[in-house]
Parts: sequence; C-alpha cells; structure tokens
Amino acid sequence: MYKGPEQYLDSDAAGARLMAHARLLLKLSRRFEALAPVGLRHAAHVANYKSGTVVIHTDNGAVAAKLRQLSQRLCDELSKGGTECSLMLVKVQPRELPFRSISSTYKPLSTQAVNTLQTTAAGLPDGPLKGALVRLLERAAKRE
Repeated sequence: MYKGPEQYLDSDAAGARLMAHARLLLKLSRRFEALAPVGLRHAAHVANYKSGTVVIHTDNGAVAAKLRQLSQRLCDELSKGGTECSLMLVKVQPRELPFRSISSTYKPLSTQAVNTLQTTAAGLPDGPLKGALVRLLERAAKRE
C-alpha cells in the first residue's frame, strides 16, 4: 500500500508538529488572500505565525505601509476564522526572481561616430587611451 510523504511526516512527533504548523500557515494564507484588498493580494503573503502574531512579507514598502494601516482590521478578521491574531507584523521582503540571462547586443556606431573616434585616436599619443579607442573601433559594429 502506498504511503505519501504527508503520512510519514504525520506519523513522527516532530514531523506532526511541522505538518500542523504548515497546515495552519496554509489556512492563514488562504484567509489572508480572501481578506486583503484586491490590489495588495498578490504583493503580500503570510510568512509565519507564532503565539498570536502573524508575520506578513510584502514585495515593496508601499504595500507594507498600506497593510500596516489595515493590520488591526485584518487581525480581527483573521481571528474570526478561528486562529488567534493579536498582532500583525508587516515586513518588506521582495520575492526572489528567477535568474534571467540578458544577452548583450551590439549597437552599431554611425559613420560620423566612427570618423570622430578615428580622428581622436590619430591625434592621441601612444598610450592606453589610444589603444582602447583603436580596439573599440576594431570591435565595434558599424552602421552601414
């Protein structure tokens, strides 16, 4: 007979406490999403609960400020759902965005820019600046 991971966690004392807390957080999250104003629902989420204190993480300071203003009303409504809420801590904790690779693009230089850089490089004495300009001109994509 198949036993899922939830059944294994429920059978252990420490795992059972963890699962009970996870279920409580899930319940609070659903209740918070139902109670929070429409514009703020997706920019905030329940992060933790301990001894009557609900911790909310928000994506930015503006959402945090508005939720702090509404915290007492939200706490009262969450308490009506069966979980004691005496305090709501609102913290700014932006969600991590997945790594996005941005490929570099070559921006072509105009003919006028190429001519100006060539004139400038020709007028400079040998040195690091002249070498850098010459390398730039060799590597740069030129607009036709």
